[in-house]
Amino acid sequence: MAGILLDTVAGTFHARPPVWYMRQAGRVLPSYQRLKEKHSFWEMMQVPELAAKVTMLPVKDLDVDGAILFSDILVIPYAMGMGLEFTDSGPVFELPLKMQSPPYTKNLTPRPEKLNYIYNTIKATNKIRPRDIPLIGFCGGPLTVLCYMIEGLGSRSDFPEVPKFIYRNKTEVRKLVDMITELSLVYMEEQINNGIDIFQLFETHAGILPANVYHELFLPAVEKLGRFAKERKIPFIYFPKGLGTGIAGISHEICDFISIDWQMPLSFARKLVHREIGLQGNLDPRVLFAKKEVLQQTLNGFLDFGRNEYHWIFNLGHGFLPGTPYENARFVTEWIKNANWNRK
Repeated sequence: MAGILLDTVAGTFHARPPVWYMRQAGRVLPSYQRLKEKHSFWEMMQVPELAAKVTMLPVKDLDVDGAILFSDILVIPYAMGMGLEFTDSGPVFELPLKMQSPPYTKNLTPRPEKLNYIYNTIKATNKIRPRDIPLIGFCGGPLTVLCYMIEGLGSRSDFPEVPKFIYRNKTEVRKLVDMITELSLVYMEEQINNGIDIFQLFETHAGILPANVYHELFLPAVEKLGRFAKERKIPFIYFPKGLGTGIAGISHEICDFISIDWQMPLSFARKLVHREIGLQGNLDPRVLFAKKEVLQQTLNGFLDFGRNEYHWIFNLGHGFLPGTPYENARFVTEWIKNANWNRK
């Protein structure tokens, strides 16, 4: 039994949209917080049985239709030798690229074997997950990974130095993107080989650059990743947060689904995006802090779209925020599953 998420991706009709959430395996769950009292984030990631358990927590606690691998987008720079440590207070880079001198690739040596523990997590997860719950693998998009490599994590989330670095060093940036992409391809291939069912590319900071610059420098790398997934017959979801109307330039040959952030109505995104590309999203994660009446009113706004759009996965417009009330997250899942979508 494939389950509603894989069915929807394949174009099979269901009476409701499937639902899962970005950052569902973590901060919003009381069960995760209890585990965190006993284990560090790095330990939970590196011990396959623990990571598999965290991966599956939201399936039980939130009743979602898919499980996403418990990992981090920064494992790619970690495996490139960036001197990254996952501490109790968060990931810390030893020497961000903005503090180095060119050539910026000189201290980078990709070591794919440093990611082997993640494939053991996939195997461990597949032993315990229900057959109708697909496993979603992922990695960070080329620009997003590069943002952290350039600026590190002690900086503001808008990465003020990144556009300057990119505009000053276009030739070097292309080399860095090639290096990130090649390792990401290896990483995706091994996730597929070890049993993921869907792959999502998190380009969380696509909006940091003008869309035409993003298309020039970073979209070719996304195309490589998307085409590789298609060759392996793995559904590919692309999340270019903040790209705005730049999503109109995304070909259906790149991705099967595109995840829409909360800044753009789904009905508008549907007009921009090729009809063969499904949509995912796009509840504003901040509305989960509102009272249930407000939350339900917001959810009611999705009914008209979901009534006629079958090629749609319900999700957030970005991940759960710290402090999100668990009860509200659970409420959203229950509402999605019990609402009258009036599909025919």
